[in-house]
Formats: sequence, C-alpha cells, structure tokens
Amino acid sequence: MIFIKREFEAYLDEMDQITILLPNGSFNGESASFTLSNEKSTYPLEIIDRKTLQSSVKYICKTNTLISIGSKYMIIDEHGRKTDLQIGAVIRSQAFDEAFYYEKDDLGAHYQKGETTFTLWAPTASAVKIKLVAPKSKENIFYSLIREEKGIWRITVQGDLEGFQYTYLVCVNLVWREAVDPYAIASSINSESAVIVDKERINVPKVSMLPFNDATDAIIYELHVRDFSSHPKSGMAHKGKYAAFTENPLEVSEIGITGMPYIQSLGVTHIELLPLNDFGGVDEAEPDKDYNWGYNPLLFNVPEGSYALDPNDPYSRILELKNLINTLHHKGLRIIMDVVYNHVYIREDSSFEKIVPGYYFRHDEHGMPSNGTGVGNDIASERKMVRKFILDSIRYWLQEYDVDGFRFDLMGILDVQTMNEVKEAVSVIKPGAIILGEGWELNTPLAADRKAMILNAKKMPGIAFFNDMVRDSVKGSTFNLFDRGFALGNTHKTALLKQSLAGSVQIDPNHKGLFLEPSQSINYIESHDNHTMWDKIAVCNSHEDEETRIKRHRLAASVTLLSQGIPFLHAGQEFFRTKGGEENSYKSPDSVNCLDWERKYRYSENVAYVRGLISLRKAHKALRLSTVTEIKRHVRFPLDKGNMLMYHLSDVKQYGKYNHLLIIFHNGTNTENVTLPFSGEWEVLVEGSTAGDLPIGKVNNEVQVPPISTVVLAQY
Repeated sequence: MIFIKREFEAYLDEMDQITILLPNGSFNGESASFTLSNEKSTYPLEIIDRKTLQSSVKYICKTNTLISIGSKYMIIDEHGRKTDLQIGAVIRSQAFDEAFYYEKDDLGAHYQKGETTFTLWAPTASAVKIKLVAPKSKENIFYSLIREEKGIWRITVQGDLEGFQYTYLVCVNLVWREAVDPYAIASSINSESAVIVDKERINVPKVSMLPFNDATDAIIYELHVRDFSSHPKSGMAHKGKYAAFTENPLEVSEIGITGMPYIQSLGVTHIELLPLNDFGGVDEAEPDKDYNWGYNPLLFNVPEGSYALDPNDPYSRILELKNLINTLHHKGLRIIMDVVYNHVYIREDSSFEKIVPGYYFRHDEHGMPSNGTGVGNDIASERKMVRKFILDSIRYWLQEYDVDGFRFDLMGILDVQTMNEVKEAVSVIKPGAIILGEGWELNTPLAADRKAMILNAKKMPGIAFFNDMVRDSVKGSTFNLFDRGFALGNTHKTALLKQSLAGSVQIDPNHKGLFLEPSQSINYIESHDNHTMWDKIAVCNSHEDEETRIKRHRLAASVTLLSQGIPFLHAGQEFFRTKGGEENSYKSPDSVNCLDWERKYRYSENVAYVRGLISLRKAHKALRLSTVTEIKRHVRFPLDKGNMLMYHLSDVKQYGKYNHLLIIFHNGTNTENVTLPFSGEWEVLVEGSTAGDLPIGKVNNEVQVPPISTVVLAQY
C-alpha cells in the first residue's frame, strides 16, 4: 500500500463538491474558510455542511470553478495548511461518466512495421508513461503519453516494436502505479506485461459454417480445457492443452474412442469451454502444480497461457486456441466461451483499479467495494466505459477468434442494458450466436429492476438463463444436499416439472412463466459447479444399489434432453461423472476434475442411451419448439399422479414424421400399466436402457412402464 503523508485530506466527490477532512489533532479540526488554487488563480470555497467525526472534522464545500480533472489543484485552509485535491467519489457520478465517455474503437496498442500507437483511457491521471522492454536486450525504454480529449492518453512510437513488452505507469492522486494494458491482446508469461504482436502472424483463416438459426436446436456440452485430456488414459498427447482438441487420438484398449472424435459422436452441437481468457491461480511456467477452473480473470482479451505448449511465446496461446476453434468448426461443432465480466481476480492488483482507481467497481453507500460476487469486487457494468470495455471485448472474441456464443458467469451482477447491448452487438457480427448466463439475484448495489437476473428475463429477449427450476425439480436443491427432486424419488415436484418441460414459458393463466420464449431456458441438472448428479444420488439415495441409481440418473438425463428449451450437459455426465463427492472442485487436482475416460467404457450402455436421446431430439423438431405459441398449441400433460408424469406433444406432424409424441416419466419402483390417450398402434422409441429415433417395439392402447424410467412413444 502506497502512503503519502498529508496534513489533511480533500476529495472531489462531485463535479462542484469537495469533501475536506481536517484532523482533530491540529486546531481541533477547525477552519472557517477554504480556498482552491491552481497554477492560474485562487478560488474561494463555500462551506455547506460540517460534521464532527471520531478523529476529524468533515467539511462539505461547493465551488463555482470548473474543475479540470487530471490537473493539479491545492486546497488551503484558513491556517495556511495545504493539501492536494484528490479524485474522490466524483468518479462514480453520472456527470463524470458523461464527460469522459470515449466512443472510438482505437484503445490499446496498434502495431505497424514502422510504428506502434498506444492509446489509454485514464481520465483521472495527471501523467502517464509507457515502459517498453526490448525483446533481446531487455532494455527499458520510457516515453510520456500526451493527454487528449475525454481522458485519452496517446503516443506513437517509431520503429518495429514487434515482440516488445509494455506496461503503463499512471499517476493518480500523486501515486504512480504500473499496470498492464486492459486492452492487451497478447502477454508475457503469467501476465506480467502486455506484448506487441503482428496481427498478420495470427491471421488464421476461419472455417465457413452454415448459419445457426434456432437456439432451441442447440445441445450444449460444458467442458474444461484441462479436464478434457488430463486423464492418463485419455489417449491424447498434449494433456491439459489447447492442442489436445486438435488430436485424433488412437483408440485406447478397452476404452474405445476418446477426445474430439468421441464428443462429435455424441451428437451435441456446441462445446462450452470454461474460461479461456488469461486467469490467475495457475503458474503458467509450472501449470501442473496447480489447478483452477479459471474464474480469476486477469487479462480479458488474452488467451490463458497454462493451456499453451509454450507460454513464454505470446503467439503460441493465440494460434493454438484458434486452431482449437477451427478444429471444432471443421467437425461441425460450435464453441461457446465462458466469460467472467462480473469481477476481477484481485481488485487492488487489477489494471482497472490501477489505471482509473474507483471507477470500474461498485461501491456501497459507505464508499466500500461491494461484494455481491463473493470474491471481493463487483464490476460496475452500468458505467459507460465499463460497458464499452465489455462490448469491445465481446466483439474482439467474435471477430478475432470466431467463437459462436458466450456464457456469462454471474450474469446477475451485470445490468440489463449492458446485456441487451451485448445481444445487439453479437447479432450484428454473428446472428446465430448463443448468449446464456447465470441469472441469480446477487447482493450488489444496483436496483433490482436493472439486474440481468432471471426475474428480469422478459426484459432481455434472446438471452438464455440457467434454469434452476429444471435442476431443482429433477435433481433437488443445490443448497440442501439431501433435498431430492423427481428423478430421486420425490413425488411432490411434478407441478414444477411440467413448467420445466414446457420451457418455463406461460402455458396457462395460473403460471406467469419465467421466459418470453423457450430459447431462454437452459435446461440442466449438473454443471461444473456443485455436486455432480452421480455424487448427489450417492448421498440422497445411499440406500439404493448402483443399478437403481443408474436408472435415476438416466431418468434425469431424459428430462434434460426431452424438455422444451436448450439442453445443457456437463462433460462426462453421460458416463456418471463423479468428483468423489467434492462439491466445489474449482482448485482440486486433476485426479478429481479430469474426465475419467475409463468410466466411458464401463458405462458405455448409458453413453449409448444419452446418444440415443440426442439423436431423437435432433430428429423431431417437436422436441425443440421455437416459440411460446407453438408450445401452447402442442404441449399437453394428460396424466400427473405424483410418481408419474405424461408429456404429450400433439398434432406435430408438421415438425417431423410423427403426429403424436408421448413421453412418460416414472420415478416409482414398480412397473405400471398406463392407458394411452389415443387408441391404435404406437411405436416405442425409448424404453429402459435403450433410446433412439428408430422404433424398438410397438404397443396398442396401453403400455407397461418399467420402474424408474422414461418411455417415449410415437404415433403417425
């Protein structure tokens, strides 16, 4: 902590208001007058309020002088004591936001062979320098930037600077801080400096794909880069690296296919990768020593270096991530990027706080940083230059890396306007891209109606939310390990289950519905967070044998994949992924987090079952209706008896080869005979451990529903 000794403190808290704190130990904190001075003149201040505090006297003063933020001012009391005027709460005022909003898209370093231009937004700085480090000699070279309008500082440095490292030195309130450019697109190892790269060398041709027009056609598969390949029997050579995704691993004895060929064989449409941008918590020089999910963002536009083959080479991570994305696109798969714009790793150490202290983060009514995220800081997305940064970053990942969507971590911290502008920006660049996020209500100082949370989903059309109603009705509460959902035997959750199956839109006057359209519902029972479904069942249903637990897991998976909305699978869920009971494995070792490919072989029957459900969903558009109007027209629930729910898609010939699809979910432990709503012959598509889009049998008038199972019937 840098400390400057001052006789007293003075802060600019509004454009025309100054707060002065005089210590009680000198003149009893008394002063009858104050003046403001700069190089040109001296101006009287009007005292409008005075309060005695424990160790000082607080004065609120008004000024008629137009304060030039970034210039040097002194405050003088009646006794002749002086102090510098510091930037205070004014930085969080609307007037400041309006005055210093910069709309151009030239922030960061812009390299050409003969010169590089550096542009930084630092409106409260009184001086800014850049430190360049030559790649070979390691010589430090310093230049002073020139202040321009809207708080912009700029310099053009002559010469070929490719490979040079750089940081900014920023002086605010007399304190110099060194910071990495928040707009950096390449970095040295462990984010110590930004690095200047030649964009021509990272220009990888993109893979052309057909447009993705309907979000409910998506089937999302969530995966961590390192988990994917770190298992000893993964068959992949580049364990824990981007490059593993580009491999076609040889089939491993007794395991079969692994890696991308396996994921492609499942039939999912989108791979959602946990954070890919630069994060803290793992030493990039020795990545095997630590593990982290990646929710500790450092540099938002730089790929994480611990996944690169050579983290010392700034080009390595960029090119390898682009190759990963191209590999997925060649295989017909799309990539959703998990982004963490709601907080930074450590506020005090972040480039945001070092360059413009106090601006990028929310503060409570006492001026203290808020903590709705639970990690010590909340990004103030409602401020213009914070919103601009998020939008610029999103555009960069879309245009430079060709990603196909974004999953917003703790989206409820962000504001509605920002998310709607994200949606608009994304739609311009890639209309079919998917935007989803965690829409929880979090304790951050933002009005409830402005939070991008699930309760405000109808204010954010086209943005999807993790639907906790689906998870809790099927699996049970995340906040109570022993709470059981429908799949675990609870017979009192069918009302919620019906809403979940219908995409959580309004299908009757008694339920308002969470969403405008089914495409806003992310239907899931597990993700990287909390207990896996298998581990939850092991606790809640410990009295049952493995065969019964498998049936329950299978029942839950069928709800996820047959509901209206967008299904979401946690990688390895299809072979009963376990983390050994670990609820929060964000920094647990690879032995806990890795995809255990041996389980894929051991539980191959269930892998085939999930693959069959995916095939069925993709074969029949009636299982992925696009609008609330279609759901109201075609979705019925003719039977609800607590332990059994019948889900009927009626008159759906226009969406596929069948006119009726009948899905029966049964969590009871006895076989039940069920009379069908229409007479005649029905084809059986799903029963027991078998699922697919081809008939496996036929029934007439009634069907026997096995214990703890899903039956899908179809009629022409």
